[in-house]
Amino acid sequence: MSVSNRLQIPPSGLSRRSILKNGAAAAGTAALMQAVKTAFPGGAFAATKGPETTKAILGYIALTDAAPLIIAKEKGIFAKYGMPDVDVAKQASWGATRDNLTLGSERNGIDGAHILSPLPYLMTAGKVTQNNVPVPIYILARLNYDCQAISISNAYKDLKIGLDASPLKAAFEKKRAAGQTVNVAMTFPGGTHDVWLRYWLAAGGIDPDKDVSTIVVPPPQMVANMKVGNMDAFCVGEPWNEQLVHQNIGYTALTTGELWANHPEKALGMRAAWVDKYPAAAKALLMAVMEAQMWCDKMENKPELAAIVARRQWFNVPAADIVNRIKGDIDYGNGRVAKGTKLYMKYWAGGVSYPYKSHDLWFLTEDIRWGKFEPTLDTKTLINKVNREDLWRDAAKSLAVAAADIPASTSRGPETFFDGKIFDPENPAAYLRSLGIKRAQA
Repeated sequence: MSVSNRLQIPPSGLSRRSILKNGAAAAGTAALMQAVKTAFPGGAFAATKGPETTKAILGYIALTDAAPLIIAKEKGIFAKYGMPDVDVAKQASWGATRDNLTLGSERNGIDGAHILSPLPYLMTAGKVTQNNVPVPIYILARLNYDCQAISISNAYKDLKIGLDASPLKAAFEKKRAAGQTVNVAMTFPGGTHDVWLRYWLAAGGIDPDKDVSTIVVPPPQMVANMKVGNMDAFCVGEPWNEQLVHQNIGYTALTTGELWANHPEKALGMRAAWVDKYPAAAKALLMAVMEAQMWCDKMENKPELAAIVARRQWFNVPAADIVNRIKGDIDYGNGRVAKGTKLYMKYWAGGVSYPYKSHDLWFLTEDIRWGKFEPTLDTKTLINKVNREDLWRDAAKSLAVAAADIPASTSRGPETFFDGKIFDPENPAAYLRSLGIKRAQA
């Protein structure tokens, strides 16, 4: 009998057989019902297929795309799938997330996390780990599309920066000529915010490695750092761009959905060793997160979502900093206001949760562009090692997910960006050649 099919013996020492035997003599008693409930949260007859463990530690950063993990915990969805002891633990930065994933819960770290989509690849390849030792991480699901933003200091408010970053080139050159440093911030080298910021700057003729200093700042520290003048622009998820506007410190140039409509963002990443050791628990955890994504995606649930994640134990920010942008209502902070846009945060409908391999290929191609990976990288082999869309499909089948929400292919096909560039996953080298500013030659 495989580990995943073994009967789980509850702490009380009751086996399924003894519970059923005793039940014949004491049917209907409160004690028996409690024993069954405690022993087998999913039901006595389902116990033989239950999770091998009821516990996992998942990290998150205070960003609205972490909501599925928080909602799964708050609404008892993890417990519903036999994982009542899941702990959703706040991380100080993406660097801390990486370090705690490297440790694993056995060494007081974490088993999985709400994570930047490229980070499992950087860790698995040993690019960002201590002594370059590979730490295999699986991507089990995508958590969201869209709803990040690039924000600009009020020092550049008169330029009214939007999708076109080029007016900043002369302004930045002037500042540097005066002996001052131009700092633009993102959250982790090679991560999603890094590639959004770099793509946007480069499209405007600004080299992110030569014309500015690209610095790393944890998401919750972005607003405070811009307030004291430590940066000129930053790219981060919400609620920090909205909070910046509410505090009148800067303004939003663009949301990332304007840069690339319906783009992938965060992922559910798990230590490969944990998933391989506890396959049934991994599936249960994944199903819980997917159900939470369905709840988060409903527009009528967005106000409650904002109220929950705003709480002190989660984000510790006003719900007003959260609710509008996840619904697509955007005050850019420079006089521009857009209501009811399609730029809201997407959690489920239309295949959002499914981890397309073509999207991971784009992230890898951008990290090759900027020198995080070598141009000779075998992207197909690495993607097949990290991306476990097969586990997602299995979970979706068990959840009876609608066919419309289950992609037929691992590729979403060619993607078009705001500047007209096209990424064809069948020919990433052609995309790389089409880009003017890059470190890699293709």
